[in-house]
This record gives sequence, structure tokens and C-alpha cells, in this order.
Amino acid sequence: MVTTTNTKGENVVIASGAPDMVAGTSGAKTQLPGEAASVSVAAAATGGITAGGFIESDIDSELFKFNNEDAPLMNLMLCAKRVKVSSPEVDHYMIDEPRASVTTIGDCGGGSKLQANLPLSVSDQMMPRTNCTLLVKGVDGYDEKGAPTPGRNLMLFVTGHDVSSGYPIVRAVNGPRANIGDDCCFVPEIPAGTVIMILANSLYETQKEVDPDLIVPSPTRVYLQKRGMNQVVSDYFESQKKRIPFSKSMIAEQAIANFKVRGNRTLWAGRGGKFKQSVDKMGLQYVYTTEGVRWQIKREMQAPAVWTVNQVIALAKMFFTGEDVPRSAILLAGKNLLEAIQKVDYSKHPEIQITTKVNSIGWTVTNFHTVFGDIEIKREPTLDCLGWSNSGALLGDNRLVHYIYSAEHTFSDRVEGEEATRSGVLIWDALALKGSCHIWIDGEGDEPSEGVSRWSLWEAPDAPGEERIYDGARFYLVEDCPGISSKAKAGQIWESKVTDDGVTWSLVTGDMRV
Repeated sequence: MVTTTNTKGENVVIASGAPDMVAGTSGAKTQLPGEAASVSVAAAATGGITAGGFIESDIDSELFKFNNEDAPLMNLMLCAKRVKVSSPEVDHYMIDEPRASVTTIGDCGGGSKLQANLPLSVSDQMMPRTNCTLLVKGVDGYDEKGAPTPGRNLMLFVTGHDVSSGYPIVRAVNGPRANIGDDCCFVPEIPAGTVIMILANSLYETQKEVDPDLIVPSPTRVYLQKRGMNQVVSDYFESQKKRIPFSKSMIAEQAIANFKVRGNRTLWAGRGGKFKQSVDKMGLQYVYTTEGVRWQIKREMQAPAVWTVNQVIALAKMFFTGEDVPRSAILLAGKNLLEAIQKVDYSKHPEIQITTKVNSIGWTVTNFHTVFGDIEIKREPTLDCLGWSNSGALLGDNRLVHYIYSAEHTFSDRVEGEEATRSGVLIWDALALKGSCHIWIDGEGDEPSEGVSRWSLWEAPDAPGEERIYDGARFYLVEDCPGISSKAKAGQIWESKVTDDGVTWSLVTGDMRV
């Protein structure tokens, strides 16, 4: 920098030499953030070469062409269902599938009781409605002669709800009888922790009125983020004859590439927010930031150290057989996760088909075919950039919503008071997930996000060691595990409970929920 004196006798500082350069991803100082594209700035950045003296050399014509596969999540968003909205704040509604079961919190029945109060938690008490039938898992029913029928579950009928406790009042449909031919039967003992499956209601002969079901969707507030890209090109820069064939189109193409890649990072890892900013001549204005897909996914699976065929099939099963069944699956994976899955030995499983194909988006993907459904595997470079090379997201491509407040558009204006043109791109949108099928595969060992259900794959006959167990840890069993319980079978999920007396295990029923 050089200090000089102007005509008014004031000391002023003028720039000399090259502007301050910023290192890019490889460490090379190639970035000039906040600088307009002018001949002087570009020449100084090369080491002070004078205007018109750019080094002449061949240039790869593909160098500035943006590869759309560098931003796969953004391309998925552009292919998703587009919803035009009239506000940057959107209530994103997701109607879940109704729950199929409840679990008792205490013992009930036994003896000669014709009716019993079914002890359920406050949140579950109103799910079994009057006239509803219930199947009691793990409790045997009885035949007409009063003899137990092993393996054939007890069924209950809800007659009402207890006024004081709120518990459903139930009678047994196929319980023990005092005498053969009795219309009424007793309610056998139902232990605490018993899973009760909710079946259809059963009406008497002339009944037509039943309790209605009210399913109210719960909204999630989604903020749409306004993103922009500007380029300022001086008239002299554009008109100057240059040895390297720079042009406005080349500069804009590279700028758009950077704009889209940064936007893709936001779609993955941005955190939702809303705040005010003071703007000259405009006063206070709101700024919105959108929530990334990484934080929207509510199911997480800890990636195994070494993948096996059984574990990949287990992942497909968890994805395709829940209450929310997507049309197809695409796994956007970091480079290490992709490598780990590619190393799986499929030679002993001829029924598994691994092929390469071009999918509907135009990507060349590895297609993993299972009986549950196909998983398309695609590398996502952005995950590597964000430090999630061992992780990935299994997404249902028809379970994405692209909210748009302002569609992507370009502009070109003359810079006021300057011989230069400002051009740019503006977009105001957000990506939101529908359904509960999506799974985040965590290979970094991060702590689970708040409100997320997490589990690990376990493929061994012995129970997990102490280093893997904590209170509430869940394990999907890839094979039978007598070390956990004699009833622990492949395909089940078991949860650990850590107390001062040691570790106890319980079976997790239903779909994976928080």
C-alpha cells in the first residue's frame, strides 16, 4: 500500500501490487471475493502483469463448464414436486400413517373379571375407541370349551373408557369361560409391557354411529432462503483484446457453478432461522435461512465398520417396509461410504443384482436390486466437502417438495455512475422432505440430533459389548442373537436399558419412531 497527498492536502492510501488473494479448496490462492471483473484487477491478480499483457497459453474449453453432477441434491430438488407459495414462511404439513399398536404400562385382568381397565399411557388412552377390537400379542386366547389355544392370540373388545383413569374398558372375545357355552368370558392376565394391536371396530346389529377419527396434520415451519449471485464486468474489460479468450459468458459460467455448489451445501447443512437486518435507505428487513436435509431426517442408522450383503438388505428392508413406503430410493453417499458398499462380496448371493444404469434424472448410478426394492447409489461430492465422507442419505425421490417463493431468474443492469454491467441470478426457495422413510447413515460417530430415532446394525450371536451399549441404544438384528435373548430373532429391533443392576433388553415393536 502507498500513502500520498491529494490536491486538498489530505493523506490518502492507494493500492499497489496484487489484491489480497484467498485460498480455494486446494490451498492455492485463486479467489478474489468481492472484486469486480476488470482488466486491472485480473491483471494484478496474476502478479502485476499490465493490462493487455495476459500470458498466452492454450485453455481447456471444458474448464469453465459446470458439471451438474457436482450438486446432486440440488438436481433432485429441481426434479421434485414444485409448490409455488406466496410467503417465505411455509407451514409444511406431513400427515403420518396412524399408529398400529399401543403398549400396556401395568398389569390387568386375571381371575374372574368379565371386564378390565387396560392401563395405557396418557398419550395412548384415546387411541382404542369404543367398539374397537384389539389383538393382544404374547397372550394366548381360549377356545369355546375354555381350553387355551397356544399361538392364537387373545382378542379384546372395547366397551368404553373409565371416567376416573381414562383407561379403555375391555372385555375378552376369546377368553376363559366358567362353563361351556357361556356368552361371556373372563379377561385373562395381561402383563405390563404387552403390545396391543389395534384392529377394526365391530358394531352391533342396528348400530350406525361410531366415534369419529380426527387426524390433524402437524405443521413444520419451513423458511425459504433467498440466494443471489452477482457479476460486475467493466466495459473496458469486455472490449479489451486479451491473449487468453476471457469473456463475460466464461466468467458467468464459473460464477454460476460456484453459486450452485454453495447452494447445494446449504440444502444439505443449512440451519433454519429468521432475523432482522438494518439496510441503508430501506430500514429493517427480514433475512431467512433454510433448514438442510441433514437436519430434517428423523431416522438415523449408524454405519457398520465393514458392510455385508445382509446389512445392505437390512437397510433396504428398513426403508421400504415402514409405514411410509416410497416409490424408489436413491442413496447420496460420501466417497468413503460409497467405497465401503462397493467392497461388499456379493459372490455368495446370486439373487442380488448389481448393475450400472442411467436413471430418470440422467445420472449414471449403481443399482442395487433387492426383493424389497431397488436402491440407486450416487456419490455426492458435497458430503465430502462438509466432512461427511463416511455418511450418506437414503432418500425417497418422490418424497421431496420444492417450495418456490420466487422462481430462479436472471437480471442485467448498468452500474450507476460506472462504465460496467451488473448481472446476476436470484432464487428464493427451500427443499422439504415428506414422509418418514428417509434414513441418514451416520459414519462419523456424531451425536444424534434432537428428536431423532437412531439404531445400529448388529450381526453376531453375542450381545453387543459395553462400548456399544448405552441407555436406550437400539440394534437391528441381522441374525439371531441368543446373547440378547432366546427370543431375539433376525429382523427384530432390541433396545438396551442400563441400570445399576446391569443391562436389560426389550423388543421394540412397530415402525422406528422417536
